[in-house]
Amino acid sequence: MYSGFVKKPVSSAVKVERLNLEGDRQADLRVHGGVDKAVYAYPSEHYPYWVAKYPDMEMPWGSFGENLTTEGLLESEVHVGDQLGVGSAEFAVTQPRFPCYKLGLRFGTQAILKTFLDSERSGYYLKVLREGKVKAGDPIKTLEVNENSPTITAMVQMVKRSG
Repeated sequence: MYSGFVKKPVSSAVKVERLNLEGDRQADLRVHGGVDKAVYAYPSEHYPYWVAKYPDMEMPWGSFGENLTTEGLLESEVHVGDQLGVGSAEFAVTQPRFPCYKLGLRFGTQAILKTFLDSERSGYYLKVLREGKVKAGDPIKTLEVNENSPTITAMVQMVKRSG
């Protein structure tokens, strides 16, 4: 099986391209990738929760298939349409992530899919507004907040209610 899910942290600068990060392509473009899902961001603050749930599992940054492991940008505070700057690249938040079976393969149980949704720790996809370069440790700047749009958490809650 081909997957773009397994990630390793990198310390050198990486080029942000319109549809992905250089050297990190999505495997199944029917459900992942494209303009609105070019980059996946996941808050580092969620890792302690998952480590407590899966204490025997090694969880380096990137364990959820994210391209960017963020700090200080939780789903409850990030709105669809918010614009972010990282390194010399710019992004717009587009939607939460709803994982596929590959997260279940990574965690050794498909039950993680429901747990992931129920936890509301979804992370979010980013559209590339300006190509550039990013590297570990680059600060993430909020360039514009779209307060008239729902937060990522609100979108996940809508999906959960609709069943």
